[in-house]
Amino acid sequence: MPAEHNKHFQLGQLEIRFLLDGDDTDGRQCAFEFTVPPGARVPAAHYHEHVDEIIYGLEGTLTFTVDGVPHPLGPGDSVFVPRGAAHHFVNRSAATTRTLAVLTPASIGPAYFRDIAALLAAGGPPDPVKVAAVMRQHGLIVAPTE
Repeated sequence: MPAEHNKHFQLGQLEIRFLLDGDDTDGRQCAFEFTVPPGARVPAAHYHEHVDEIIYGLEGTLTFTVDGVPHPLGPGDSVFVPRGAAHHFVNRSAATTRTLAVLTPASIGPAYFRDIAALLAAGGPPDPVKVAAVMRQHGLIVAPTE
């Protein structure tokens, strides 16, 4: 794989590393690993308008909640997140987790993470209105809170 396709992002405590993006798959699919340290700040619950997602545990145990149902994902565990399903994740364990995400189609890719990283680089707490606007631009919708 050419070096320019090895996309790596640090968003706060989260680390994202693309294995394949839409440029590699003609927009059909993307795959990335992400690590989450214990207690890390994570994205708000959200859903994807046009993207299905498969989440696969590689290391540690990440709790991935889909439509209100928690799924503890350890190595070898997986969960399917259909488009429109509200979801979020949290690491409640004492160890950093590493998880694989596969999205179809690849409409959420490196550009989304670059745009979010730019907001976080501004310093201070991120503006939730600006974060929601960037998410919306890339087809992610912040889920209503109960």
